Amino acid sequence: MGGPSAEAVSAAMAGPATAVGARRPRRRRIPANLIAGSIGLGAIAVLAVLGPYMAPYPYDEIHARDRLQPPSRAYWLGTDELGRDVLSRTLAGSRLSLFIGLAATLVNLMLGVPLGLIAGYSRGRVDEFIMRSLDLIVAFPPVILVMLILTVTPPALWKTTVIIGCLFTPGLARITRSVVLDLRGQEFIQAAQARGESAWYVIVHELLPNAWPPIIVEASLRVTFAILVGAVLSFLGLGVRPPAADWGLMISEARTFLDQAPWIALAPGAAMCVTVVAVILIGDGLRERLDPRGRWRR
Repeated sequence: MGGPSAEAVSAAMAGPATAVGARRPRRRRIPANLIAGSIGLGAIAVLAVLGPYMAPYPYDEIHARDRLQPPSRAYWLGTDELGRDVLSRTLAGSRLSLFIGLAATLVNLMLGVPLGLIAGYSRGRVDEFIMRSLDLIVAFPPVILVMLILTVTPPALWKTTVIIGCLFTPGLARITRSVVLDLRGQEFIQAAQARGESAWYVIVHELLPNAWPPIIVEASLRVTFAILVGAVLSFLGLGVRPPAADWGLMISEARTFLDQAPWIALAPGAAMCVTVVAVILIGDGLRERLDPRGRWRR
């Protein structure tokens, strides 16, 4: 009888890592929607930062003789009813829109995440008090509530940002609470409690690091809501004031001239659509990347 072949001996000496039929673990690929969204949002962010240097004219410069001019070599996206360059105003508006979206989301995270963590971990009366208090905010129509506050008090950019961030706090708090309730029964939480760790330690060092994936995904979607709400408020005259360049304000000012110069509204509308779609793609890509099993799928 012949002995084992040389290939079998070498495979046995190599061990299970290089045995016949063994496969190396494959790296998780980056979702295509995450790549596409990052490229789109990155382009908008670059335009927002470099817009004042790339714009052919100052965004508030008036050219009285060139009112309602169509796109041309002098004005790539045309001019508005006052002769201002639409391209320059669209580039300047990207900075305001991104600032409102990101700053409002930051306020939302600073309020919603701690409330959700405390409510989910504490349970009982503390949970009921926090969630019922947040239900009072949800009971009012959000846009009407924001309009009421901004109508009674003098409008300001920081005030609009804070109000939009507070407006979305109940939703993020509920999602954080649901994730904490799911994690609260896990063994590592029970082990920390058995060691006698304080509630603060368990929330900050155990729950929060494991609850971040769904929170990040939800926060990315809140950026789109904040941008749209900010544009709606500017459209209604409750956001930024003229002559500031804001996409919602530009669309509002173009309503009277849509039949004569539709390009005044098309440029900011297209920029807003690209930004919102890019952020939504990033949110979906982060969900696939951070939560491949779909445990926190909406």
